[in-house]
Amino acid sequence: MQKAAFLDRDGVINAALLENGKPRPPRRRSELQFLPGAIASIEKLMKNEYEVVVVTNQPDLARGALSHADLSAINDEISINTGISNFYICEHDEFHNCSCRKPKPGLIVQAAKDLELDLSKSFMVGDRWKDVSAAQSINLKCYFIDYSYEEPRPNIPFVPVSSLFEAVSMEIGDSSGFNN
Repeated sequence: MQKAAFLDRDGVINAALLENGKPRPPRRRSELQFLPGAIASIEKLMKNEYEVVVVTNQPDLARGALSHADLSAINDEISINTGISNFYICEHDEFHNCSCRKPKPGLIVQAAKDLELDLSKSFMVGDRWKDVSAAQSINLKCYFIDYSYEEPRPNIPFVPVSSLFEAVSMEIGDSSGFNN
């Protein structure tokens, strides 16, 4: 079984857009902006034999604010620039009470099953309490990027970091070869 890096998408790989102090995902490919060091960090993970898996809530699909075509275009652009081929997406809103929407761990568990991943050798990087909670519920190590959003903070334990770059540097123990 292979080790994995589970990454939230918005706020970890690409910039989340802020509205009234709360993050929202890009809704068109033209709004997609990679965060500094993200592409190099993902490349470093892959070179160190991590399966990189995006696990992301995209409730704007259920709300009608995002089309499947735009979501695919955004994820395709991320894939082209990073080499990521595994995207696990919850398309539901909170009221659907599904098992895949973080803070529930359904996306992570399904990816681990589908891709034969060893969770004991894996970790998660997220920027919201829901990411941390999903990881914690299955004893998955989690790095938390704190942007001070106007929402609840995650419960400990988590490893605080300033970026995906810092999380990958800490996890692999080597920051050489990065173009941050």
